[in-house]
Amino acid sequence: MLLLVAEQLPWLYISLITILGLLVGSFLNVVIHRLPIMLERNWQQEYQSYFHPEQDTLAPLPPYNLIVPRSACPHCGHQIRAWENIPLLSWIGLRGRCSQCRAAISPRYPLVELLCGVMTLVVANHYPAGVMQWSAIALSWVLLALTFIDLDKMLLPDQLTLPLLWLGLLLNTQGTFVDLSDAVIGAAAGYLVLWTLYWTFKLLTGKEGMGYGDFKLLAALGAWLGWQALPLILILASAVGALVGISLLLLRRHQQGHPIPFGPYLATAGWIALLWGASINHWYLSTLL
Repeated sequence: MLLLVAEQLPWLYISLITILGLLVGSFLNVVIHRLPIMLERNWQQEYQSYFHPEQDTLAPLPPYNLIVPRSACPHCGHQIRAWENIPLLSWIGLRGRCSQCRAAISPRYPLVELLCGVMTLVVANHYPAGVMQWSAIALSWVLLALTFIDLDKMLLPDQLTLPLLWLGLLLNTQGTFVDLSDAVIGAAAGYLVLWTLYWTFKLLTGKEGMGYGDFKLLAALGAWLGWQALPLILILASAVGALVGISLLLLRRHQQGHPIPFGPYLATAGWIALLWGASINHWYLSTLL
């Protein structure tokens, strides 16, 4: 049905996909906020039951997941109604404030929705309708969620990076993006490159330069895009990360010695490689040779 719509009414197909992207962006706001809290609660419960089982008599916490409880204003507890949760439009209609207490609503919520809609639109225009297009859209959504979680918590959850890695390998058993052999080598090389840099830096300085989540994210990108995409991803991520870090230091918005998350730069570079990696590599090689 969708393929028929894409062939007969491409404008309608693209419009529907973009609206879906905006709706998914609203859900990603929930994932970005709640998933780290869910993980922290789970870690606390595991620690308590493992190290202090004799004290594990506390009343169970109320359910907290991506569905329960309903979204509410953090200031007054007002439960968000359906008409207050329409992507972009609700924030504009409410003028960025809670309908009850008039507390400001962070502009990041509509920003995530807008980014998700735009990324979905760009991918839908880049790839023809089919498995490759929808796979690339799904990858874009997960990369967006990982970016904002890492910005907030310096965390790239295994609950997102590992399924992304396995999904990339499964898709490439059919050669969706690259040959399976390239995907397997890409996954292994992506992990080992950053793992090697991590231990080299730690042995030389005694400090940790990055987290294990970065290894897993690059491994996932290697599984999706193959080992050929890894140099471009690393160069882009390192260049943008260095520019942002230097700019923050110059503007005195970041203290020297405090960690800067690397995941957002890897995710951004991976998304660029997903869409234009082959063209960039071709341009670079043709220019070099």
